[in-house]
Amino acid sequence: MPIEKSVSIGEGDNSLFGTLTLPEGTSRFDAVLIWSGSGPTDRDGNFSGHNNNCLEMVAHGLAAAGYASIRADKRGIGESAAAVSNEIDLRFETYIDDAMRWAEFLKQVPGVRQVLLLGHSEGALIQTMVAQHFGAAGLVLVAGTGFKAADILRRQLAAPSFTIPEKQLTEIHTILDSLDAGEIVDVVSPDLEGQYRPSVQPYLMSWFKYDPQAELAKTDLPVLVIQGTTDFQVLMEDAERLAAARPAIELLQIDGMNHVLKEAPKERSSNYATYGKPLLPLSSKLMPAITAFFDKHALSAEVANDR
Repeated sequence: MPIEKSVSIGEGDNSLFGTLTLPEGTSRFDAVLIWSGSGPTDRDGNFSGHNNNCLEMVAHGLAAAGYASIRADKRGIGESAAAVSNEIDLRFETYIDDAMRWAEFLKQVPGVRQVLLLGHSEGALIQTMVAQHFGAAGLVLVAGTGFKAADILRRQLAAPSFTIPEKQLTEIHTILDSLDAGEIVDVVSPDLEGQYRPSVQPYLMSWFKYDPQAELAKTDLPVLVIQGTTDFQVLMEDAERLAAARPAIELLQIDGMNHVLKEAPKERSSNYATYGKPLLPLSSKLMPAITAFFDKHALSAEVANDR
């Protein structure tokens, strides 16, 4: 079994909390910073009413392969909830800065040799931004979007399975267009307050300006893009766009893997049911692919450093 310890950075209400997972039986190891997806997703990959433990399972899979890891509750989520006093002040860059601080913290953990990065969903873009400035040995993007966030939302609105009243649909498009143009929408109908209330719009605007493909093109470290074929939130075209960001990015398609990294059918209700099954194992092909990639590039970095 892996060894797990609670860790934190920051002070007082500004403290952020996470879990350091250590492999058994070794005092020297490479380590992975794991970053979760959008919205109220905690360190384990869970969100309200949908416990799937996918990122906890990734951490344990890494430990079984000899890797340490940190997975953290984002600012404003879980044990780090108090670190956001007013959501109107939150920006996408806040998460980038926090992830960078966690990467630096992980680098200082006793026994750590190389630090590698893994991002899931929105976390893929966060880790891409970290990789531009932090000397990681490798980057794995799992179910990462390949297009700007506003365009992903528009794509989801156009999906045949997405049915909402025409008036509401028109309002959402108006809001997205305004935020894309850098303009706050002061009045939002009650049905859309949950996603588009004025206090969250500054965060959305800060997120919408990033093109994941363009940002990935600015990196120069080894990258593996992984995408499941039964993911109905992120599509293979996203992964293909990321993989085309620059030469030498590896792309892996995992048949039958959904957005929470479990094996699932394409049928939507059965697929979505896996979001609430914390004991359902990860797709069998996921961890071998991740650890093989990290093994290769952590070793390459170690050899380069020894020179």
